[in-house]
Amino acid sequence: MRKLGRLPLDQLQPYLIATTAPGPSGSAGLPGPPGSAGLAAGPLDFATLFGNTNPVELEVGHGKGQFIVSSASARPEVNFLGIEIVYKYHLYTADRAARRRLTNVRLVCGDVRELLPRLIPPASLQAIHVYFPDPWWKTRHHKRRVFTPSFVAHCVTALRPHGHLCIATDVAEYAQMIREMCAAQPELCDQSAPMADMAFRLPELQTNFERKAQLQGRPIFRMLYQRSEPLPSLPDRSTPEA
Repeated sequence: MRKLGRLPLDQLQPYLIATTAPGPSGSAGLPGPPGSAGLAAGPLDFATLFGNTNPVELEVGHGKGQFIVSSASARPEVNFLGIEIVYKYHLYTADRAARRRLTNVRLVCGDVRELLPRLIPPASLQAIHVYFPDPWWKTRHHKRRVFTPSFVAHCVTALRPHGHLCIATDVAEYAQMIREMCAAQPELCDQSAPMADMAFRLPELQTNFERKAQLQGRPIFRMLYQRSEPLPSLPDRSTPEA
């Protein structure tokens, strides 16, 4: 069977959010033609971006789009935002969304470590999904890993109260580091146990990498955290009452 070519760029523009920061090969940093999802310099206005006030979920590193496209198809009442650093996958996922005529998908190309604090308003996300982030095996490359204490802190800021941070990896050492970083955030409550078999109950939502890991018999470490309600501010007692 002949493989279909990618749709013309003008048909993908409604799904693509250009940023003012240069993207891979300069492409993601340029504003799109009329009909594009917009040019983002600062925090996104989700109501304007999606044309509704439905809850928004973010996938970090959506790759070829298996999870985000399947989720958007299955849950039209939820808006999905994807951030992917590889430009060809950015366009590949837009093509998949366009062919399905999904109206609840928008995509950004760039480094999430820079884009998350700049583009995502505080307490605005219902969930953040991070599935099989690149482990960058060599010690000298660990600085390139997406999970850092700063990244986890930005996730906490972006999540609304009771929002979820959903994570999966097949690298035990990386999973342990992630658990330690999340445990250091007092507003994150570990709810991993009920999440253990989620991917087996919802196979259509598995990423391509997850399916390969299961076929090869590699263990998968799944983590689920919920953001708690912010603690109420205490009255200032530094000044004696009159």
